[in-house]
Amino acid sequence: MADMLQSIDPASGAVVWQGAVADHAACADAIARARAAAPGWARRQLDERVALARAYAAVLDSRREDLARLISHETGKLLWETRTEIAAMIGKVEISIRAQAERASTTDSAQPFGRAVLRHHPHGVMVVLGPYNFPGHLPNGHIVPALIAGNTVVFKPSELTPATGAAMVDAWHAAGLPADVLQVVQGGRDTGAALIDQDIDGLLFTGSATAGRHFRRALIDRPGVMLALELGGNNPLVVWDSVTDPAVLANLVVHSAFITTGQRCSCARRLIVPAGTEGDAVVAALVDLAVRLPIGAGEDDAFMGPLIGTAAAAGARAALAGLVAAGCTVLLDRNRVDGRGDAFFGPVVLDATGVAVPDAEIFAPVLTVVRVPDFTAAIAAANATAFGLSAGLLSADAALWDRFVAEIRAGVVNWNRPTTGAASAAPFGGLGESGNHRPSAFYAADYCAYPVASFEAAAPAPVPIPGLG
Repeated sequence: MADMLQSIDPASGAVVWQGAVADHAACADAIARARAAAPGWARRQLDERVALARAYAAVLDSRREDLARLISHETGKLLWETRTEIAAMIGKVEISIRAQAERASTTDSAQPFGRAVLRHHPHGVMVVLGPYNFPGHLPNGHIVPALIAGNTVVFKPSELTPATGAAMVDAWHAAGLPADVLQVVQGGRDTGAALIDQDIDGLLFTGSATAGRHFRRALIDRPGVMLALELGGNNPLVVWDSVTDPAVLANLVVHSAFITTGQRCSCARRLIVPAGTEGDAVVAALVDLAVRLPIGAGEDDAFMGPLIGTAAAAGARAALAGLVAAGCTVLLDRNRVDGRGDAFFGPVVLDATGVAVPDAEIFAPVLTVVRVPDFTAAIAAANATAFGLSAGLLSADAALWDRFVAEIRAGVVNWNRPTTGAASAAPFGGLGESGNHRPSAFYAADYCAYPVASFEAAAPAPVPIPGLG
């Protein structure tokens, strides 16, 4: 009998979805069917693939409220946020069509002998492994461009959000996509390993740096497999401003550190401020705002919901205890929420000045504060990480921004906006432990197809040989 998988609403504890786990044989079958479907799908005209993608967007639009509620139940995210996730999924289709045209189109230029042509071909069979924090939007950002480029896809959602993955694939099939061109298999780590063990042409992954390191090692002797990693970050936010109202700065810090209950890879994890009264004022305003942030679930008029589950919350509490044991000073601790279950985890602010803390991502609303003497020290502290996903500067000084954006090591760098601000019409990715130089979003078109350059003539003709008449 096959193992069974369940997803649980972290706010209520109710079962959202249950079904069978795909074993090694099921994964092998899915890849074999994708391999068989790949030539026919690649031969389809680009206009046909684009039309199917637009039909998929129309299905999402017709189901947007049901899908938003499903994601809310499965992740615990507030409904206002899951509605924006569905909107982003719909918008991704036209953005991917434009990216394909701009970055992976066919070009033709006349030459004395005929013409030079640049084409882009699909890799073949792509495996997409999805995360739980944005279980629709993030895998959608891989799947849409991969299918438009002519690849077939086998998709394994996070084992914590299987229902969302199944619903997304169902929307594609309802739009008319052939069943074997996009398949969903359910399961955890063993299912993912079984997929990677097959004859695949690409692995597109969004998730933790630890998993990313595993995939790099697993595929080190398989250079033919395109590997695109979108990983986490230990992201810095520097505040260096003696003019702006501290309450305004605190608002931007809250949106950087605590949005989605800290479950965004681009969330600020480290707040770097000047030592002295200016930094004190910012931290005091931050604590004053964070202590008042409303926490709820579903349709509640709130800012934050629960973490993905009780196991994630337990892990975050253990990491928090480790920071306190290392010497961090607690400025605010709402890791327990009155009247709510164990998955609920409110904002935490710690002063880590002078404390050696692990260079690690805590995927929860935990923010450490570091006080430094000058802006040079601020940039050094911001870059003191093996990660390099996002970073931000809050400052009214344009000269400081010019220096910051030139010297900071990150793939998404924002000025006077939250670190979590990113657009699908721009690349999204990071350096070091945050990725492998395969940024997603608009640049996903780059890793979903490979370039083929050709010199072409309509008929054979001799090429002059120097020295011969």
